[in-house]
Amino acid sequence: MHPPVLLLISADPLTRPLLEQALDDRRATILAAATTEEGLRILKDQADLALLLCDESHGQIASQVVLSQARRTPHNLPVIILGTDGSAKAAVEALHRGATDYLAQPVTAKDLQTVIHKTDIFGASEPQARAERPFAFDQIVSRSPQMELLKRLAAEVAQTDATVLITGESGTGKELFAQGIHASSPRSKGPFVALNCAGIPEPLLESELFGYQRGAFTDAKQTKPGRFQLAEGGTLFLDEIGEMSPSAQAKLLRVLENHQVDQLGDTRSILIDIRVIAATNEDLPAQIKAGRFRLDLYYRLNVYQLRIPPLRERPEDIEPILTSFLEVARRDHGCRIKGISPAALIILQTHDWPGNVRELHNVVEGLTITCKDEMIRPDHLPASVGSPGSAGSNGEIEKTSLLAFGLSAQEMEKKLLTEALQRTGGNISEASRLLKITRNTLRYRMAKYQLS
Repeated sequence: MHPPVLLLISADPLTRPLLEQALDDRRATILAAATTEEGLRILKDQADLALLLCDESHGQIASQVVLSQARRTPHNLPVIILGTDGSAKAAVEALHRGATDYLAQPVTAKDLQTVIHKTDIFGASEPQARAERPFAFDQIVSRSPQMELLKRLAAEVAQTDATVLITGESGTGKELFAQGIHASSPRSKGPFVALNCAGIPEPLLESELFGYQRGAFTDAKQTKPGRFQLAEGGTLFLDEIGEMSPSAQAKLLRVLENHQVDQLGDTRSILIDIRVIAATNEDLPAQIKAGRFRLDLYYRLNVYQLRIPPLRERPEDIEPILTSFLEVARRDHGCRIKGISPAALIILQTHDWPGNVRELHNVVEGLTITCKDEMIRPDHLPASVGSPGSAGSNGEIEKTSLLAFGLSAQEMEKKLLTEALQRTGGNISEASRLLKITRNTLRYRMAKYQLS
């Protein structure tokens, strides 16, 4: 294997010696450029680059232009930005722009060594080897643009050690995103430890989190490590964080600030090295206003936020998700169902899905028992997702008028939209309520079918 080729774009003559020191005698070829133009020329001519370091600290290097060009490389060249702003916001913005990692000046050789190690250029310096790494978000089935963007942002923040707050309704897949972030992070070889803060009685929550020493209380027969210690070197996922008691919130804040855990019954603090990912289906700012959640803890958790949209905001994801559930059912249980009819799919796409993906999974599980045909038809669907036989009492559109033989799914969808707009006189809010979709989704679909 050839030594990896690194490109350093920096106007500071002291940066290259620092990079050479960080490489610690490991074989590598360093190409240096003192200007943006020179760096872009090397980037264009050198197809075998393994890593790019862009030093914007002197204000002479246009890092955004460099990042834009690096994203066009076939193997998605890793880029490390050296900047001047040491805030978490600056690091997150750099990741949004496409950087692999961000370091604030003054940078040490040790800092450089750490971030270069994360890129694994010495273990897989060939571009093709990097391109073939497994994608950690494969379990999250989606087709919608918003979910594809969300997975890309999650993959980017995974390369940092930033604390992540995942928000979204129950059943949207928050833990899957947490697992994906862990699996694609430098901590992937460490443990992934999950704790549902709402699933443990309040008196036991703190001992579960922080552990206790033998003899700390009457039933403490032996020392028990907490979840923080069990996650050492890996990731701790705290689900339903909004359900945490005020006392546990205060202790969690101290851990996030000092990276130390105090076990019950122990006078010594234990230093820990973990990443924390929290999730909630609650409105934490509203909880803060009500005095039920600490503002300072919210700021510590909300370094980088990922909001997972509910299923009703991305109806185009329903078909691929349902298909994946059916594939599992055929493989594991010999299910005979091979697909869904366009008419039945339209009904599912216009359902509100208050339980999100979890509710869809339950519907599919029920269909594997009740549906004896190879194709799911409207009459197979449970009443909970809308009866195909008649209009609801709240004025929902009658679907039987649209289940005409020979119509494609697109034609049926267009008819549903047209009928809703006709019934409401073109009122977007009323039409979206009838169809049980958001106004943005309705506008998108109106543009898709050129409906005014």
